Amino acid sequence: MKSFKNLATLICLIISLSITAQEKNKKSEIEMIRTTLMDYIEGTANGQPDRLKRAFHPDFKLYTVRGDSAWARSGKRYIANIKKGKKSNRIGRIIAIDYENNAASAKVEILMPNYGRMYTDYFLLLKYKGSWKIVQKSYTFRPYPVKQ
Repeated sequence: MKSFKNLATLICLIISLSITAQEKNKKSEIEMIRTTLMDYIEGTANGQPDRLKRAFHPDFKLYTVRGDSAWARSGKRYIANIKKGKKSNRIGRIIAIDYENNAASAKVEILMPNYGRMYTDYFLLLKYKGSWKIVQKSYTFRPYPVKQ
């Protein structure tokens, strides 16, 4: 009977350690995704194209709707528009992150008070070679009241 109790205790301990390790791994994956998203948010706000290059896959594309048509542009062109050291009045926050294995999605809001717009960005990310990269961005915006 005593050896059965010891075996049961050992099994419970192994399960507990496994669950703890899984939770820790989830947190570190979320933290890594968050770091990639912050490279995007802070890179665009602070004029840091190198941070954008770190966040984006080299073939990354952006998609939106203009008028009644879908519109796409390359990530390289997007990054080229970020002038090194030129800060912009952009305030970003991460709304949601979801991932499974090596694929993730995220939602970010970017307030641009000078333009009276609130952008909503939807990202697809992939993890390869040990880091998360944004492979696609779809976005839209809505008017945001400008304080006078």
